[in-house]
Amino acid sequence: MNIDKSKIKKIVLAYSGGLDTSVIIPWLKENYNNPEIIAVSANVGQGDELEGLEEKAKNSGAAKLVVANLEEEYVNDYLLPCLKADAKYEGYLLGTANARPLIAKALAEVAIKEGADAIAHGATGKGNDQVRFELGIKHFAPDMPIIAPWREWDLVSREDEIDYAAAHNVPLRISKETNYSKDKNLWHLSHEGLDLEDPSLEPTYEKPGFLEMGVSPLDAPDKPTYLQLDFEKGVPVALNGQEMPLMEMLEKLNKVGGENGIGLLDLVENRLVGMKSRGVYETPGGSILYFAHEYLETITLDKQVQHKKSELAITYGELVYDGQWFTPLREALAAFVDKTQECVTGTVKLKLYKGNIIKAGVTSPNSLYSTELATFDESDYDQAEAAGFINLFGLPIQVQAKLDAKKK
Repeated sequence: MNIDKSKIKKIVLAYSGGLDTSVIIPWLKENYNNPEIIAVSANVGQGDELEGLEEKAKNSGAAKLVVANLEEEYVNDYLLPCLKADAKYEGYLLGTANARPLIAKALAEVAIKEGADAIAHGATGKGNDQVRFELGIKHFAPDMPIIAPWREWDLVSREDEIDYAAAHNVPLRISKETNYSKDKNLWHLSHEGLDLEDPSLEPTYEKPGFLEMGVSPLDAPDKPTYLQLDFEKGVPVALNGQEMPLMEMLEKLNKVGGENGIGLLDLVENRLVGMKSRGVYETPGGSILYFAHEYLETITLDKQVQHKKSELAITYGELVYDGQWFTPLREALAAFVDKTQECVTGTVKLKLYKGNIIKAGVTSPNSLYSTELATFDESDYDQAEAAGFINLFGLPIQVQAKLDAKKK
């Protein structure tokens, strides 16, 4: 879509207060005929990153800041469906990917309410977030022009952005030495850039300040921590016997998981745009929930459902990663997942120890596991009946072998 800059009088900007979006405010005013900039920050659990954001946005040139408080919606309508689906992308628990469609929804809603002429975002032309934001915006505001400065400006690096910020008196919380690209929310924290761009280098987990949601497994306690999680129809409902909302549970699991060095992932992933990239993810509470949920499913799902669900979890994860949350296929898969969760009720016990999540027992009123059938001791199962099953199951192999022998 070609944008007539002279007609752009008001722009809604996805604003985090980080390097990219801080620089974008003065850049938009310089390059789009001094429009009014409405900064929109989505609160999805990034905590202290929201402190002082309004003053910072206005000092950078924004007319105002709108904070959309989306934590509960994020947890219940975006995180939970992914958890029930066991959706991952190459091991990544989708912490950035599953928040972007909700943020895009908020941007579109503010833009429509404010009568904005365009929506802008700070995602780079090399990354996945540009796709996630823009597909979400297209769903809620299909005719809204979208501005992506990284695809227009002549700044070629984050170092250039820092220099631009200094020249325009834009306040920053980072320097060229601490310039990791990060994304933080209630579910996770991602780290990209600097030394992490070289996959031959080990992440500096033990360096003070690198990890924010937990500690290195080397620095975790020498004594294990036990947890008990209760699920009802695939939904976590209680921690250590205490019922609580999922958001509160996640906060507690982030704390105990982080203290035990849980949820670190060093990943070279295949981006949607075609290149490989390397990042380090912290997902302590989410890793515990995924592990516990999959553990419970091993005794509550039958073989066909469990195997097909595992296959479709890959598809579900790819859809979320690729920004296709608001699609008929993602919604259809969510309906399938909800059906599979009807019997996923029970209790899971886990042991956390120095970065490891260890199974410590699972029970369910809907368990398909029968000790009487599986035992090596005497049972009602007639082992002699297996012979007939094997003969029928192996009949095609036997027929093919006889045919092959005749051809020789």
